[in-house]
Amino acid sequence: MANKELSEPYVELLRAAREAMRRAYVPYSGFQVGAALLDRDGVIHYGCNVENAAYGPTNCAERTALFRAIADGHPPGQFQAIAVMGDTDGPITPCGVCRQVLVELCAPDMPVIMGNLKGEWTMKSVAELLPGAFTPLSLHKEEQS
Repeated sequence: MANKELSEPYVELLRAAREAMRRAYVPYSGFQVGAALLDRDGVIHYGCNVENAAYGPTNCAERTALFRAIADGHPPGQFQAIAVMGDTDGPITPCGVCRQVLVELCAPDMPVIMGNLKGEWTMKSVAELLPGAFTPLSLHKEEQS
């Protein structure tokens, strides 16, 4: 897909994700990822991956952007879109953990725009990225009689 088919706000969001990518702290893998989350007020929240020598404490760009937005006072479920950018052969996709966090904090129909440095992109909804997701509703059991 070419950028000319993508609406201008989403093209701008991909550009912001590319800028966020440059901020990544990746001394071990060298694999930079950036994310740009658009909230309902039109504010972009940047995220980048931040690595740690212990690996477990490493945080992905998508989660960094989402957690930052929430820490800045923006409630879950109120986001318009997120773009993710990486230097990959095809458009980058969120990892499984990020997909689960997207399901928890975003509307099922929220667009996730995935791109690469070649200008290729694809877009899916949060629900399309994780069909059959474990959601907060999964925790509520029906009362047994």
